[in-house]
Amino acid sequence: MSTSDPVLSVFEQTGAYLHGHFRLTSGLHSPEYLQCAKVLQYPVHAEAFGRSLAIRFREMANGEAIPLVASPAVGGLIIGHEVARSLGARFQFTERDANGKMTLRRGFEVAAGESAVVVEDVVTTGGSSREVIDLLRDYGVKVIGAGSIIDRSGGQADIGVPRVALATLSVTTWAPEVCPLCRQGSVAVKPGSRNVG
Repeated sequence: MSTSDPVLSVFEQTGAYLHGHFRLTSGLHSPEYLQCAKVLQYPVHAEAFGRSLAIRFREMANGEAIPLVASPAVGGLIIGHEVARSLGARFQFTERDANGKMTLRRGFEVAAGESAVVVEDVVTTGGSSREVIDLLRDYGVKVIGAGSIIDRSGGQADIGVPRVALATLSVTTWAPEVCPLCRQGSVAVKPGSRNVG
């Protein structure tokens, strides 16, 4: 694949655009996978992507201060931190507890009435972003919007707040029970941070 999109070009140059049979965090299967960690291992790319997202968030906020950036661990850590750096905001991340529920740990605290944005590396269904948004709202935080480097949903993921992405793709996905690659005997692999190996 060759692309003129500058963001996707970086994924190609760093070997982060994978082709095969993948099980996504959402549980869906796909013949394509964007491995953001392979791009974000280069600080120059992480900084540039963070700066680009911060510009979009400033526009979205219409001059309102954005004192907090929050991301789901692990995928959102690097890009969320870079967005916070560019905005001059503090950065916090959420983690799943033993029951799989998104939570704030490590002494992180948020204040009712403060504004925040939520940042992930890749959005497919928007599930993780929604969980972080819901958690912040439970604390009384005003979530201005959310963003990601890549939107794999083709712009279809609805997370309940305005959303931006540096690149939007319509990538084929299937539920496991109807996956044609599974029917051909191929085994889906999970190249991301969870269930490696």
